[in-house]
Amino acid sequence: AGNARFVSGELHTKEYLAETRTKLAGGQHPFATILCCSDSRVPVELVFDQTLGDLFVVRVAGNVISTEVLGSIEYAALHLKAPLLVVMGHDRCGAVDAALAELKGHADEPPNITALLNLIVPGLKGLDVSQPAEKLLEAGVDANVHWSLKQLRETPEIKGMLDKKSLGLVGGVYKFASGRVEFLEESLPG
Repeated sequence: AGNARFVSGELHTKEYLAETRTKLAGGQHPFATILCCSDSRVPVELVFDQTLGDLFVVRVAGNVISTEVLGSIEYAALHLKAPLLVVMGHDRCGAVDAALAELKGHADEPPNITALLNLIVPGLKGLDVSQPAEKLLEAGVDANVHWSLKQLRETPEIKGMLDKKSLGLVGGVYKFASGRVEFLEESLPG
């Protein structure tokens, strides 16, 4: 519903920010954790029309799973009891595009960027790299979201919460042209 409001331009959450900020001074109780890319064109709270304290957002280029990212996600699930985890990629992702170049052996990036790309590359293996660049990038973005979901499902703490149905897991891709988040798959709490 929040994404539909964003798409239509009828955002509700800009009201009462000062009042909300005061209420949250004592603690947070987000209803969802969102792992997303750092891309400045994807402001998660706006995309879902949510306000302060609603979302626990973890942003990293390429929405990759690293130790620090996983620790942040586990903190939100275990300590803040956020019942929903969303992995959200976006179309035309530069990190995925660079990882595809790395996969093809065409990337020439400094070591820290290469390390980031190497967290994406395993999820891209098996893609038909001979398809047109735009189709390949679209397939790469979807594959990268699925790769992050797979890694999360294999984490003992996350797997345990999914098995107990105390945590839902959803993957999606934000589309720049429409502003919509298209969900790829879901495992919602019982």
